[in-house]
Amino acid sequence: MVPAARTTSGPAGALIGALALALACLTTALAALAPPAALGKSASRRAQPAVDAPLLFHSRLLWATIDVCNPADQPNTIGVRGSMPGDHHSHDAMYMSFRLQYMSTTTKQWTDLAKGASSSYAAVGTGADPRQAGRSFQLNPVAGQPAFTLRGVVSFQWRHGKTVLAQTSRPTSAGRDSLAGADPAGFSAATCLIG
Repeated sequence: MVPAARTTSGPAGALIGALALALACLTTALAALAPPAALGKSASRRAQPAVDAPLLFHSRLLWATIDVCNPADQPNTIGVRGSMPGDHHSHDAMYMSFRLQYMSTTTKQWTDLAKGASSSYAAVGTGADPRQAGRSFQLNPVAGQPAFTLRGVVSFQWRHGKTVLAQTSRPTSAGRDSLAGADPAGFSAATCLIG
């Protein structure tokens, strides 16, 4: 059983009452000045940075291209390169994945190649600055079969920790400036014929 509070009358009682009131006011004032971390986990969580997805998706720095297409020194190889703008947050990370598609002669639709022609997402840098990355695929065309028209598709993600802030994909297009890996130098195409 909790003992009852004792009350004191006279000058001592008034002094104790005044001290209790001052202490209560001081506690309230300190709580109002406390940093968010002192107020509990929900208040101390930082909000995730806002990402302007439409701005990223319409950037001239967002593209994919074929920068290697069956050159003499890399037969039956197709290289796909991507470029993505940063979201200007150095604590965010950017990721790309690469895949190949062929033009189906029966459906006239782009179709993903079944085996060995896609990659998982790989980190390409922080969100502070634009980044480029690439991936090469070596194909084994079947003798006697017609050549296939291929293209690449690059998927892009901007992440904060494990949270995906924005994502999109782009098919390969021509006229892009690869910073590395093009064979021959400066090569950029939308499609590649192999077979």
